[in-house]
Amino acid sequence: MRYITEPAFVLHARPWRETSLLVEVLSAEHGRIGLVARGVQGPKKHLLRAALQPLQSIRFDGEQRGELAQLRAAEAVDAAPLLHGDAALAGFYINELCLRLAPRQAPQPELHAVYAQVRERLRAGEPLAWTLRRFERDVLDALGVGLDYALAGEGDAIDPAARYRLDPEHGPRRALGERAGERRELATGRALLALASDAQPGSEDLASLRLPLRAVLLHHLSGRGLKSWEMLGALGRLTAAQRCSAPAASG
Repeated sequence: MRYITEPAFVLHARPWRETSLLVEVLSAEHGRIGLVARGVQGPKKHLLRAALQPLQSIRFDGEQRGELAQLRAAEAVDAAPLLHGDAALAGFYINELCLRLAPRQAPQPELHAVYAQVRERLRAGEPLAWTLRRFERDVLDALGVGLDYALAGEGDAIDPAARYRLDPEHGPRRALGERAGERRELATGRALLALASDAQPGSEDLASLRLPLRAVLLHHLSGRGLKSWEMLGALGRLTAAQRCSAPAASG
């Protein structure tokens, strides 16, 4: 199979041998594609190397040979978002999630569109937590395993005042009782209704979506977590430790 000016987003790139890269891209027509980019480390190849950075939108030519395609040419369509700090970590997360969930050589027009949308939200500096929760919702929808956040699994309307578990197969399940430490693993009804209507909830309700959605994603990742989740957890522990060790403000 030959790819001619195929549009795609770069998900990941890593060095291979002395002068080459192994690159993973997400295309609309062919899903996730693995590319071998040979001889891109030379001084005259800086434009090509720049085009093969994560989050970059490209058009590429290549030839499929077995599992990997040989890259013949690539050019950037636009400038990738310049992300720093937590936003850069969010960019790593969205790329890793797509890398793990998108199948090879299967059309993914919906997922490609979702990626394009979250990329622009990151570029615009929209609130990160809400941007990521919407992205997680939309990725599941694009892959055909999305949930109805306005209805409980039993068919009842979501109660804004209640709390819910998210069952990956059956949707929200109302929590009739909470075990010790379980509250943080439950989404508020208000948050689920906000997610269903695409209206950003308050900070406490928004925070309640993170772990329930992660549990759904973990199910579809076959129980194997993401490196970015580990990084986020380490960052949270470091931030908390810094707060605890900071000297009290005088006055």
